[in-house]
Amino acid sequence: MNLEEVNTDIVTNKARKRVGRGIGSKTGKTSGRGHNGAKSRSGYSRHPIFNGGDLPMVRRIPKRGFHNRFAVTVFGVNIGVIDAAFAAGEEVTATTIREKGLVKVRCDEIKILGDGEVTKSLKFVVTRMSESAKAKVEAAGGSVEIIAAKRTPKERVAALKSEA
Repeated sequence: MNLEEVNTDIVTNKARKRVGRGIGSKTGKTSGRGHNGAKSRSGYSRHPIFNGGDLPMVRRIPKRGFHNRFAVTVFGVNIGVIDAAFAAGEEVTATTIREKGLVKVRCDEIKILGDGEVTKSLKFVVTRMSESAKAKVEAAGGSVEIIAAKRTPKERVAALKSEA
């Protein structure tokens, strides 16, 4: 097979299969569903982990440890990198950090870390910031505002109990 032959059999606008249109069409009578059984009935849907009667992969693979589905993933960005990316007097928020391309992974929160030097005055509006980074920003004449992040399920329950 040559490289130019790779896409030869791919049909982009394929006509749909018209079932139940007589025995000459190959999909008449039982309409390609065979005779009896669950797959021949309307409304049939196979379970997503069904593996043809074998023990499903989900049950075959060993499971170890605990996965906290409510855990907050935090990504750290150093203050030196932020200083290089932002101009003096700019506001630094989670969205502006993402727009500048400093965070390319999925995370719930961004934490500003203290590695590097701050040469200009920046206004930070973030959820997490280390003490050393905060000291460096304030020494350079910038300001830091820590805003509340999304509440965890425990915090939500505690807030509901305190209201009641």
